Formats: sequence, C-alpha cells, structure tokens
Amino acid sequence: MKKIIYIIIVLLLFYIINYSNKDNLLRIRVIANSNSNHDQKVKEIISNDLRKELYELLKNVKDVDKARNVVKNNITNLKNIIDNDLNEEYTYSINYGLNYFPEKEYNGKKYKAGNYESLLVTLGEGKGNNWWCILFPPICLIEAEETKEVEYSFFLKDFINKIFK
Repeated sequence: MKKIIYIIIVLLLFYIINYSNKDNLLRIRVIANSNSNHDQKVKEIISNDLRKELYELLKNVKDVDKARNVVKNNITNLKNIIDNDLNEEYTYSINYGLNYFPEKEYNGKKYKAGNYESLLVTLGEGKGNNWWCILFPPICLIEAEETKEVEYSFFLKDFINKIFK
C-alpha cells in the first residue's frame, strides 16, 4: 500500500512541476540555422509565412483546446510552407508539444524559462537567433494582419466565466 501511495505522490509532483504553472498560452518559435545574414533572412521569411497561415487558421478560434487541435491538424500544411520557402536548402524539424524556451519578454511582460506548449521549427543546425511569439491567444498573429483595432474582451469574458462557474 505504501508503494502505491509513493507512486501517486511522485506522479502528482511530476504533474505539478510540469503542468500546474502553465498559462494556457501557445507559443511559436523559429530557430535559424545560424546568425549569418542569409540564414536570418530565411528565418524571417519562414516566420512571416507561418504567421500569415496561422492567423488565417486561428483568427476565429476563441478556445485554447480548439487552437491546439487546429495547429496539430495543420502540421502538414505548415511543413509545406517551410518546404516551399527552404527549397531544399537545408533540413529542418518541426515539433508541436512541450519545448524549452529561455526567458523571453514580449510587450513588456517577462515569460520565465521553461518547457511550454509550442510549435517549434528548427532550421538546419538551429544555432542562430530565433523569432518567437504568442500563437494563442493570437497576439502576434493579429499584429501580422496590421490591424489597429483589436478586441480581446472575449478572453477576459472566458476567464471570468471559468472563475465563477
């Protein structure tokens, strides 16, 4: 019986350490092959093209679970975009899941280093600077549309509804 209790405690601790402090944000990160001007330009092109596609896919999604499913179900489409942009210049990997992010700052808010749910694209050797943003809620995706008027009230409304249920 003690063995079962210890196993349960270990599993609970694992869950708390890995999942309890998550913020229901989905991230995207594209890591360049190197810091050469060419590789950074390739990263920029891929980042922009992915951002445009993901904006179209997620612009009407208001729930993080639906956003997860949309991203997972469109990995092949995202790979096609990367394939087209790279034109077989070098290899890449794409991973949706828990990926490591160093400490980041976005719009004045600091995000701690850690493993976060994200779409990670690593170009070539992945030794260059990276581009990243918040995929859901679609903050950086909305910026890609260059829209000045943005309504975030549905996120606040959903948050309040979850608290008072």
